[in-house]
Amino acid sequence: MNPLELQIGYKFQDPILLAEALTHPSISSGHESFPFANQRLEFLGDSVLQLVVTERLFALFPNSSEGQLTKLRAGIVSRDNLKNHAAAISLGRYLMIGHGEDINGGRTRASTLADAFEALVGAVYLDGGLEHSRRFILQQIQSDFEKLLQDSKKSNPKGELQEVLQSISQTIPEYILLSQGGPEHRKHFQCSVIWKRRELGRGTGHSKKMAEVAAANAALVNRAWETPLTPAS
Repeated sequence: MNPLELQIGYKFQDPILLAEALTHPSISSGHESFPFANQRLEFLGDSVLQLVVTERLFALFPNSSEGQLTKLRAGIVSRDNLKNHAAAISLGRYLMIGHGEDINGGRTRASTLADAFEALVGAVYLDGGLEHSRRFILQQIQSDFEKLLQDSKKSNPKGELQEVLQSISQTIPEYILLSQGGPEHRKHFQCSVIWKRRELGRGTGHSKKMAEVAAANAALVNRAWETPLTPAS
């Protein structure tokens, strides 16, 4: 295995595919008869990458809308993000690139690295099939999914609270509407979150859902489940 294959944990059956993935179009300016460049593999790899990322996001975020999933996917497959993943495996150092492009910083350019990463995905797909390309992609971008999951917990206090409480007991929290009022165009609601007959927090909002989220936030701040109940005298 060559150093890049060792780096990515994949041995090519057809080394020509790897060579093609690493060949920048600028190489043809100095080698008119050069047989290939990585643009076609980049085109293929882009589609494979989109499929694998979409598939994983669909599984990880079952309650997210199409628009939300589209936004998450756009961040993962963005040029800057792919450039970072290409840099993480030192992909630029392995590129066959024209002299002029090289001296002008082509090996570290975001577009060059992102395109090469997609071409590498395409090459793995043609060489080993979808399962190998899926394994390669998920191995490289696992940190992206982990960050999204962490961020989703921060923006989903009800889910975070339920996860914390269910690590203690199978009893789930219950949200109680305490009051509602105000004119139709500006209603306000107050909710309480109850767990094991104990109020953990209260919150208000312009909708019942917003009040429940505020109550969950208050509960996460108060962490009342950690304080023992005082026995009645």
